[in-house]
Amino acid sequence: MFRYQILIEYSGTNFKGWQVQKKGKTVQGLIQDKISRLLKEKIILSGSGRTDAGVHAVEQSAHFDCKYKIMNFDKFLKSINHFLNKDEVSILKIKKRKKGFHARYSAKMRIYKYIIINRLAEPVLKKNRGWHIIKKLDVEIMKKAAKKLIGTKDFSTFRASSCRAKSPIKTMNLVKLKSIKDKIIIEFRSQSFLQQQVRSMVGCLKYVGEKKWSLNKFEKVMKSKKRILCAPPAPSDGLFLFKIIY
Repeated sequence: MFRYQILIEYSGTNFKGWQVQKKGKTVQGLIQDKISRLLKEKIILSGSGRTDAGVHAVEQSAHFDCKYKIMNFDKFLKSINHFLNKDEVSILKIKKRKKGFHARYSAKMRIYKYIIINRLAEPVLKKNRGWHIIKKLDVEIMKKAAKKLIGTKDFSTFRASSCRAKSPIKTMNLVKLKSIKDKIIIEFRSQSFLQQQVRSMVGCLKYVGEKKWSLNKFEKVMKSKKRILCAPPAPSDGLFLFKIIY
């Protein structure tokens, strides 16, 4: 058997998320089906992690095993993308990997970026590619709140009730916020995340930026470990899985 890693770009708007489900179109299900047909054998695709419905990927990582060696990577990419591109999915790269490589378990760092479009006019060219917020946000105070998320902490406040992670304790290596014109980009780096953690943290940062919460209130909510005190999670269409580092 031969193992291959693929890097994938996709728009999550028309998908029920990454993971295969009994009902609804998923990114994993679509790619598995198309590769299986192309290689004429049943392929099981393993991703670096799940993305929820509506979440996009700049560079998702996955791997699969197949019986026969893929001889021409360029031909493979052209062929598979012919079937995927109409669904706004594209395989960017394919790499031969050793048996010990695993898209999920070998990952050392996951990078997510959340985009807020902070202006009066509704976005047209970037529709479904960011959270449109009309009220002017205080970026400087949001930066101060973001710094409080860095480190090893119990992130129960930001954890979805359906999250299956064994522990709510995660290490946030980086939370960086920058503003470019009417766009606010928040970058999150960690080896792993809880379900809805990023979107929940962004929802709370938005409350700080709107002056609904003080920095003190933000910190109290974070330390409370109570999901019920969390601000509503940010919508999925502003979230991008940016890169997986191995």
